[in-house]
Amino acid sequence: MKQQLKVKDLVTIGIFAVIYFILMFALGMIGMVPILFLLYPTLLGLVSGVLIMLFMAKVPKPWALFILGMITPLGMFAMGHTYVLPVHALVVMLVAELIRRAGSYRSFKADALAFGVFNTWICGSLMQMLLAKEEYLEMCAMMGDDYVKGLERLITYPHMALVYLGAFVGALLGALIGRAMLKKHFAKAGVI
Repeated sequence: MKQQLKVKDLVTIGIFAVIYFILMFALGMIGMVPILFLLYPTLLGLVSGVLIMLFMAKVPKPWALFILGMITPLGMFAMGHTYVLPVHALVVMLVAELIRRAGSYRSFKADALAFGVFNTWICGSLMQMLLAKEEYLEMCAMMGDDYVKGLERLITYPHMALVYLGAFVGALLGALIGRAMLKKHFAKAGVI
């Protein structure tokens, strides 16, 4: 059975994208302290797990997660981030979409794994420091010299490996929290 996205699904994607962006932005305030910026992807996975798992339960169709996942990085690119962010997100979202497809869009394990991969898109924000350093530092200059120097010291390839791992593990834990919340509250309320 082939499921295609309908207008209702696109509206749902838009609503969830706005909620996700607000959540991401609010949590992103911890990035004002450079060392905490490295923990941000892990925390984002933990906190957004309920939202993304609810989204995947409500829209179990091809390309829904891909579209949701590309909205924020494309918006950030339009606001001045480097090309690294949308290119990185494109690769990440394609992998997440393939994982969901392998689970026929109805498997919790596939959805949790897809969310783990999905959540690594935010690591692209930090990878800008390594792959497009001059442009990224120019963008961060408004935060002050101390902030920029702190980022330069902290964002290294070994640290990024830990950030990616944290993002993935945080999302898996967020998926488990999301699943518990879906069963306990959303299913009983008839939301899903």
